[in-house]
Amino acid sequence: MNTKPRVIVMMISVAMAAMSMSANAVSYAEQMAGSSFGTSANNASQDQNRNNINVSTQAFSGGVPGQATTQEAVNAASLPSQSVINTTRPYQDINTQDMMFGEQLFRGAFSTTSGSTFNDSYMINPGDNVQVRMWGAYQFASTMTVDPQGNIFLPNVGPVRIAGVQNGNLQNVVKSAVNRIYRSNVGVYASLEQAQPVKVFVTGFVKQPGYYGGLAADSVLSYLDRAGGVDPTRGSFIDIQIKRNGQMLQQVNLYDFLLAGKLQPFAFRDGDVITVAPQKKTFAVSGEVQNEYTFEFDVNDLTIGDVLQVANPAANATNVSITRSAGRAQTAEYYSLSEAQNVPVYNGDQMVVTSDRYAGTIAVQVKGAHTGNGAMVVPYGARLKDIVPQLQPSPLAKLTHLTIYRQSVAEQQKRMINESLDRLEELTLATQSTTREEAALRQDDAALVKQFVAKARNVQPDGQIVVVPNSWQDIILQQGDVIEIPAQTSVITVNGQVRAQGALTFNPDYTVGDYVANSGGFGDNADTKEILVIHQNGASEVVNTAYRIQQGDEIMVLPKVKTKRVEIARGLSQIFYQLAIAAKVVLDL
Repeated sequence: MNTKPRVIVMMISVAMAAMSMSANAVSYAEQMAGSSFGTSANNASQDQNRNNINVSTQAFSGGVPGQATTQEAVNAASLPSQSVINTTRPYQDINTQDMMFGEQLFRGAFSTTSGSTFNDSYMINPGDNVQVRMWGAYQFASTMTVDPQGNIFLPNVGPVRIAGVQNGNLQNVVKSAVNRIYRSNVGVYASLEQAQPVKVFVTGFVKQPGYYGGLAADSVLSYLDRAGGVDPTRGSFIDIQIKRNGQMLQQVNLYDFLLAGKLQPFAFRDGDVITVAPQKKTFAVSGEVQNEYTFEFDVNDLTIGDVLQVANPAANATNVSITRSAGRAQTAEYYSLSEAQNVPVYNGDQMVVTSDRYAGTIAVQVKGAHTGNGAMVVPYGARLKDIVPQLQPSPLAKLTHLTIYRQSVAEQQKRMINESLDRLEELTLATQSTTREEAALRQDDAALVKQFVAKARNVQPDGQIVVVPNSWQDIILQQGDVIEIPAQTSVITVNGQVRAQGALTFNPDYTVGDYVANSGGFGDNADTKEILVIHQNGASEVVNTAYRIQQGDEIMVLPKVKTKRVEIARGLSQIFYQLAIAAKVVLDL
């Protein structure tokens, strides 16, 4: 095991020794000792910022300028205040496979928000507006703008320097200045009215470099998001530099924010430059882990033990394979998780965490007309015939109608329904109209289909397996299967397009038509040719009104499709049927 104390955030932190800001290189051990989170380079830049010490660095070896110097460059790069990179669905879910860790930050959530002017840590800048009120022996009220020298001027008091003062300390600073002149009987109230609007350059490896408007209190995340975010294929998430007049004031590591919620506040001014450095070294991890991403790092002694702390392996993970390139050859290595703790990780490594466990036993649930245990543990590979002798059915149980519910089947049913809905949407939107009247009809169809698709996507199939007679005992059971033993019943349910849905008592002489008639008859939108009967074992039939019902059956009257477009009618009919079979529900347009 790796006995060297480490915090995984620091193992993948920003530009440590390679981006050192002093002539003497900082060793990784020194960086580890510098902070419980981040790097010594980061801490040094923050100390320099607090002490107003400017440190010059070159962000790009290719000579990309740190700040525009001509009006032409400003005009060419300028974008409107609060500019946002528009997407069709800014908050859509993103597939994490082969995704750079940190890329999920830039989906539009930060670009449309502004920093609070009432943030206690906000540093007051020239141009900010401050409300000052005095009452008692001397009365005064005014909104004052901080002048270029960082002062506000109070009558009978003189200039009071508040630039660089934190918003939380503004009241105390102004009150102390007034109390030097008015020692008693004068009350003082001071508050920040509005933070200064600024424009900031965002350059380097972002999706849309430019000149973006915001407030001085906005975070670096807001400006990066307005520029489309860090380019995940070329930009660095762990080395983002904020410069003023060519001097670096702060170095930002977004992994600090993602993994520990730490983001150093910064008061921006007009013309400040946010520069995203080139991407550092990377590794990718996938398989039996919760965080399946490509990660960026810039240290020389990263190990698989450090990687696993970030990737968070699943409980059943046992091994890890590594694919790496050495010169022109590609090699593969394979370790158990315990053996891999001290194995070094290099740039471009791809790790796959696997579970080399083999199931010995599985657990299945038993529900319904059953008096025994609600769960049974059986050997892996057991069949239904192996478990039937262990069942303890109740006197009303119907073992011949036994059914199984399986999660993998439910997922497959859901996938098939979504594929049918996708095809339906494509059919609805793809066809062009030749006349205005036809276009209006198609528009109405599209609106109805859109509403139907939204409802249908929320339906969850139950994953029922129809147990076929004479072969049901050979079904191989899976982990998590639910075996349901139905009970004999004298109730028939009628659902769908009837005037009064509900349950009716069984009558051996009744047909489907009789039960529909006793449910108020067909609804106005009923398809009398699409009557579905589902038996207790899950088997289904499309029948007519003369069909004679069995005990426990469910009658489902499907809706009629009212459209002149044959393709859409077929697609809707198929989905109606799929939903009725997979989820026992009848949806209408």
